Amino acid sequence: MKFLRKILDSSEKHFHKGGKLEKFFPLYEAGDTFLFTPLTRTKQGSHVRDALDLKRMMVTVVFALIPVVLMALYNTGYQANLAISKLTNFEMTNWQQFVLNALGVGFNPNSIFANIIHGALYFFPVYIITLAVGGTWEAIFASVRKHEIAEGFLVTSLLFPLILPPDIPYWQVAIGISFGVVIGKEVFGGVGMNVLNPALTARAFLFFAYPAEISGDKVWIAVDGISKATPLAELKDATMQISVSWWDSFVGLIPGSMGETSTLACLIGAVILIATGIGSWRIMFNVVLGMVIMSSIFNLIGSSTNPMFGVSPYWHLVLGGFAFGTVFMATDPVSAAMTENGKIVYGLLIGVLVVLVRVVNPAFPEGMMLSILFSNMLAPTIDKIFINANIKRRIARNVIR
Repeated sequence: MKFLRKILDSSEKHFHKGGKLEKFFPLYEAGDTFLFTPLTRTKQGSHVRDALDLKRMMVTVVFALIPVVLMALYNTGYQANLAISKLTNFEMTNWQQFVLNALGVGFNPNSIFANIIHGALYFFPVYIITLAVGGTWEAIFASVRKHEIAEGFLVTSLLFPLILPPDIPYWQVAIGISFGVVIGKEVFGGVGMNVLNPALTARAFLFFAYPAEISGDKVWIAVDGISKATPLAELKDATMQISVSWWDSFVGLIPGSMGETSTLACLIGAVILIATGIGSWRIMFNVVLGMVIMSSIFNLIGSSTNPMFGVSPYWHLVLGGFAFGTVFMATDPVSAAMTENGKIVYGLLIGVLVVLVRVVNPAFPEGMMLSILFSNMLAPTIDKIFINANIKRRIARNVIR
């Protein structure tokens, strides 16, 4: 590490005002503070000291996402290899399959190594494009505004690929993350000012702009010509039987978006976020509680025409993007409610809305994305209500009678 420190120190003068690389100071600062703790101190006045700054907070979220990423790599490859193993006349049709064949890895669904390599060939190109395009927009806005590159993109760049299908066209990835960073965050002033979660904003843009590819009513398997109804779509259709088990859905061995299938991996991430104080347990708990209350009400009401009324809470828990959204999207520290009581209402609202969308809306079998974005818009109002109520209580306590 001393070697890296010397290189950064020797090149620092070129990035400061008057230096040859002055315009690229945000890039230098981003790399320097990512690798080493900043030595900057306030020169006067009182200030709050905390061992955890925004960069360390975001890095902790990245660590919490590691189980999800590993499961995304394995399951994406496993689903593709499983589909290929069932084909009688398999012909290679994309570059990933030619690479696997050239490396001699093969398409064995029982091989953990083959599954992970196959999944990596789908995940990492999407991740690299997200980093390159989104990072470019971050650098442009940081240079124009003359401030540091926002740490929040470190998490956004990892969340976005995880909520995408493995076979999404690369140009859609570039357009989606551009919309998420520019319209979802930078037009509001950058990190801390955005109302909506940038990764979900990017995903919502792709959903409405390219519904044929990303509407969510068909599962995504990284093999050309292989597709079928999602488990939620199967539950919605009275003529169909669900084709996956609850346990496989909990572990994540079902087709879907690359990082949204495993409730188990999301639970591991939730433990890390709660234990480190990064993620709000109030929001996570109340999202689940809202989902359980709303789905139980629908279970009691019942319906002879809509099978979704009978879907139990434990199925809602493991299907679609519920677990991933609860742990990593709903708890976004910028777009979520900030007050403690507000977090309870905010979480309950998401849990109720996701079941409402899934059960009542016949055109959209998912619901987590829209319920979180809608709740994002209401979060400032929810906080305002509790802040005003607290102010009134404090004023009332200090009235001299």
